[in-house]
Amino acid sequence: MHEIEPFYNWLDYYNSEEDEKSPFYGTDHSEFEFSNTIYNFYVHPQWDNFGAENLYIKILFADYTKHFMVIEMIGEWNDCITNDIMTFKRDFIDPFIEHGIYKFVLIGENVLNFHYSDDCYYEEWYEDIRDNGGWIAALNFREHVLEEMYKAGIHRYVLLNKPEEEILWRNQKPFTFHKLIEENLMPRLLH
Repeated sequence: MHEIEPFYNWLDYYNSEEDEKSPFYGTDHSEFEFSNTIYNFYVHPQWDNFGAENLYIKILFADYTKHFMVIEMIGEWNDCITNDIMTFKRDFIDPFIEHGIYKFVLIGENVLNFHYSDDCYYEEWYEDIRDNGGWIAALNFREHVLEEMYKAGIHRYVLLNKPEEEILWRNQKPFTFHKLIEENLMPRLLH
């Protein structure tokens, strides 16, 4: 796990460490000092800790004029025991909503497990952004993680793409990725 780095090809377009609106503004990441873990496994030091015990994130891109953000995730998403969604919503998402972000893409290729509780915070998140035309899209999550999300009813608030609809996003620039989501994926996910 320590070799899995967050996607870094968009750093010329956005860097959360240089964004004064980001909770990670001014963070200095070591390339060699591994301290964060998911259970007993170290994760690459470029991942950011937002307060969850075993789930880390990286803001890959934020555009305040287009109200759009892309977040990559790694680890175990646990709403059942540690209420990760509450921490994520209150401490991370809410400040960005206040700054005008209301279109969120969550990249979940490296989310290994999902343990659900209820859908209250997902519903709240959706209600906070929907009047502005906002949405939450969860892309490229593993099949067993998606199954758990569907069981929890999260699909009522978060647009989930199926494993066979994997989105190849790494070869895109962030602006073309935004356009792809808005013009192609959103209509498919909404039907």
